[in-house]
Amino acid sequence: MLGTREPEVYGKETLADIEASVSKKASELGVEVQFVQSNHEGVLVDQVQQARGKRNAIILNAGGYTHTSVALRDAVAAAGVPTIELHLSNIHARESFRNHSLLAPVCVGQICGFGAAGYLMALEAATRLPPAKKS
Repeated sequence: MLGTREPEVYGKETLADIEASVSKKASELGVEVQFVQSNHEGVLVDQVQQARGKRNAIILNAGGYTHTSVALRDAVAAAGVPTIELHLSNIHARESFRNHSLLAPVCVGQICGFGAAGYLMALEAATRLPPAKKS
């Protein structure tokens, strides 16, 4: 729904636009990226768990699950992969229910409020993290 759902909040860039800019930046940085998008909480939990021992970092935009998903929070905590929480909008300047993140305490950092540019910021930050422990 990116690009059409509340563009005044989330911007006009589509998911394809974001993936293209991140892929270009990843190539410049010499890193590999994998994109996953799902509206299903369990799929996201599975992907986080599968990153253990295989990925150096996770950039996670959990959308509404940020505020509600204990399962996703527990998956991030258990995966042992440094995770950057990302939001297109500034969740701290929005409705009160969006101000609290269940993910923040188990993430290495949070980037919010910079629109699609936040993904590039997160990618740059991810390349500077210490490597994840391989299992």
